[in-house]
Amino acid sequence: MVDTKEARLKIFAREQVKAALLKIGRQLVIDKGPEYLTARKLSDASNTSVGTIYNTFANMENYIQQQNMQTLDELYAQMNLVAPQKNPFVNINRYVEAFSSFAIANRNLWMLLFDAHLHCSGEKYSFAYVRKFKRIEQLLDKEIARIYANLSHAEKRVAAQVLEMALFSVSGFLTTPAWGSLRQVNRNNICKLLLNTYLAGLATLRQGK
Repeated sequence: MVDTKEARLKIFAREQVKAALLKIGRQLVIDKGPEYLTARKLSDASNTSVGTIYNTFANMENYIQQQNMQTLDELYAQMNLVAPQKNPFVNINRYVEAFSSFAIANRNLWMLLFDAHLHCSGEKYSFAYVRKFKRIEQLLDKEIARIYANLSHAEKRVAAQVLEMALFSVSGFLTTPAWGSLRQVNRNNICKLLLNTYLAGLATLRQGK
């Protein structure tokens, strides 16, 4: 039987290696871009063997998912800084502003996240990963529920999910160099324009019922 203390030390050492690899890889993405993040480049930057990287994360897809989970944590923390007001329209606009500002300010990290979804081959994400998206969705869900109190619970959930997917899709485009050719539209405002057009559309649909 492995000594308990020895086992704890091994776990601690493994967690230290994991944390170091995540920190170094994150800086690589920030400095060089998401396309630079390969097992070999990470190995060179961390002075760690490729075998150790795979022993720690199993594969680079898991490693990238860990990076993206941290990005979602940072996004949620920024959105959670919004001090709720009595007016839900004000709140949801501030949440969306925080969302788009984060994506624009953290272009390379956001592209790593966006690319992972863009090139997803259909595999299921971990429960922990999905839960981080749900936290963000719930911030929007709460305000939509206040704005449209007459919507059913299911309608409110779907409205929040559609809005989050739309914002996520647009945010990927906001971080691309191609945006420079569309200078007549301020990219800092495009997500808010999308939001308010969407909210106006929801109101019109409800009036038509």
